[in-house]
Amino acid sequence: MCDLNILFEDDDIIALNKPSGILVHPSWIAPRGTPNLASMLKEYFNGGSPYTIHRLDRPTSGVILFGKNKEVAQKMNLIFAERQVEKTYQCLVRGYTPEADVIDYALKEELDKIADKHASKDKEPQEAVSSYRRLGTVELDIPVGRYEKSRYSLVEVKPKTGRKHQIRRHMKHIFHPIVGDTNHGDNKHNKSFRQNFELERLMLMATNIQFEHPMTQEKMDITAPVDPYTEKLFQEFGWHGLYPSETL
Repeated sequence: MCDLNILFEDDDIIALNKPSGILVHPSWIAPRGTPNLASMLKEYFNGGSPYTIHRLDRPTSGVILFGKNKEVAQKMNLIFAERQVEKTYQCLVRGYTPEADVIDYALKEELDKIADKHASKDKEPQEAVSSYRRLGTVELDIPVGRYEKSRYSLVEVKPKTGRKHQIRRHMKHIFHPIVGDTNHGDNKHNKSFRQNFELERLMLMATNIQFEHPMTQEKMDITAPVDPYTEKLFQEFGWHGLYPSETL
């Protein structure tokens, strides 16, 4: 039996807690046999194929949904397209953010250098909106760059749109990049966390998703606890109770 962290399952939908670093489905840019949730689910379903409803970036952890049949997948895709799903993320970012704000900043489509090499590069930026609130702060006696101490915030983010790398790019836009982000982050702070906290992941977690079940009309509220590494780190920072945990 494959190792799946199942948060919810019924006849139509299965929700998993995806680990950071695991692919959602097979990718041509990853070596053959690289672990991915779709293949694990196919084994779990004894050969039945799961239907992808939405995606998470490989380095992002947290709750992700799959459909068990085509009908529910189509209905869920419509629910996502009509923005009837509320997704909540938590992230560890550089600096002290404002207590709360809305980031309304259009984003140009990010194109893959190989997969999208024939795609148009002249598209207009797309609407992108994220709201956030600060949950906690910490100041560490660890010098980074020209500063003798380093400051960080634990932030809850609710994206209103679903652009590629939206939260990562929005946090960079407001000068509070996510720790561990090698594409949109601050390499000095990433290095500091690798050296001082053995960081090996992007500190972005999909912690909760809420929607109306398309088949039963039940109000769904699914939460994904953070992984042990993240929980230990947040406890060191004095953030007990501010994040979803299996031990609370």
